[in-house]
Amino acid sequence: MSVETGVTRTPARTATGKAVDVYGRPGAAGAPAVLLWHGMGPDEREIVRPVAEAAAAQGVVVLAADWRSDAADRGMAHLLDSLAFVRERAAEFGGDPGRVVVAGWSAGAGAAVATALRPDLFDGWRPAAVVGLAGRYDVPARTTGSVPLKDLADFTGLTGIAGLTAGTAPAPVPVRLVHGTVDDQVDIRSSWEFAAALQGHGWPVRLDEPRTDHAGVLGSEFDPALGRLRPSTAEHALEGGRITARALVEAAGATA
Repeated sequence: MSVETGVTRTPARTATGKAVDVYGRPGAAGAPAVLLWHGMGPDEREIVRPVAEAAAAQGVVVLAADWRSDAADRGMAHLLDSLAFVRERAAEFGGDPGRVVVAGWSAGAGAAVATALRPDLFDGWRPAAVVGLAGRYDVPARTTGSVPLKDLADFTGLTGIAGLTAGTAPAPVPVRLVHGTVDDQVDIRSSWEFAAALQGHGWPVRLDEPRTDHAGVLGSEFDPALGRLRPSTAEHALEGGRITARALVEAAGATA
C-alpha cells in the first residue's frame, strides 16, 4: 500500500493473460470504476501509475491495463479484453460495473473516447463517461477501427441499438479532455477541434489545458535511459498530473 495515498495496487490478469493493475482504497465497495489505457508503448501500464494512484485516493477504483499497439490488430483485442474485464469483474475489486469510465492517454485517448461513439459495436453498452488525455481524434481508434470525429458526425443516425426504442438514437455521453499547452508530440489543436465538434453536436464536454507537455499530463517525464516515462518532480508535470487525476474523478462523479 502507498503510505502517502492509502491506496493499494492489486495485480490481476484478463482472460487472455494481459496484466491489469487495480488501484483502490482498502475496503472500497461500489466505487466508480475507471479503466485507464496507456499509449503506443507496448505493455506500459506502469506509466499511468501516478495519476491512477492519485485518482484512486479520491474515491474511484482505477484499472490500468496493458495492451500492445504493435499487435497485428493494432491492439484492439487487448483493449476490448480489458473492457470486458472491468465490466465483468470490477465488483471483485470494489468497483461498480454499472458506473464505468473509460479513459486513455495518447493513442489510448481516441480508443477510450470511441467506446462512447459506437454502442453498435458493444451490444448497446456505453460508458458512464469518457476521458481523453493528450490524444488525436482524427485517426482510426484502436477499439473500433473508425475515426472518432467521423463517428461523432454520424452518431445521431445510429439506431437499432440494444435497449433503445426502435428508431431512437442513443444519448450523448459526458466527455472530459485534458491536453498540455506545450505538448510537442500531439498538438493541442487536436483537442480543440474535437471539443468544438462535441459542443456543436450537443455533447457535454470540458477541456482542461494545463501548462505542461505530453508526458506531463500523466505527472511524468520521458527517461531516455529507460526508453519510457517515469514519475516527474517538475512542478508543471505535478500540476498536470493533479489536473488529470481530478478529471478522472470528476468524470466518474466520485467524492473523496
